[in-house]
Amino acid sequence: MRVIPRWLAGGLLALLAAASVVQPSPAFGQPEATITRKVKNKVSPLYPEMARRLSIGGTVKLVVVVAPNGSVKSSKVLGGHPLLVNAAEDALRKWKFEPGPDESSGVVEFTFRPQN
Repeated sequence: MRVIPRWLAGGLLALLAAASVVQPSPAFGQPEATITRKVKNKVSPLYPEMARRLSIGGTVKLVVVVAPNGSVKSSKVLGGHPLLVNAAEDALRKWKFEPGPDESSGVVEFTFRPQN
C-alpha cells in the first residue's frame, strides 16, 4: 500500500479546490466529543471535493485542548484519512465550549460518509 505524504495530499487538495467552482458539501454524520465541557456551538466540516470525487470516507479523531474561555486552544490529529483531516481541523477551530475554570481536553471524532 502506498501512502501519499500529507504535504502532497494537501497541495493536491488545494489545487483542486482552487480549480473547482462547485461548493463543497457538508460531511455526513454527527461529530462526537468526549470532553467534559458542553459544546455551545458546533460547526460541521465541509466534505473536501477531492475526497467526495474519490468516495473517500472515514473517521477523523482529534485531541482538542479547550481554553478557560471556551475557545479551542489547540488540536492534534490522532487518526484519519489525510484528505479529511484538514476539513475536520478547520471545523473544530470554529467550535465554542462553555467557559470553565481551567483548560480541559478530550477527543472529538468527525465521521465522513461519501454520497452515492
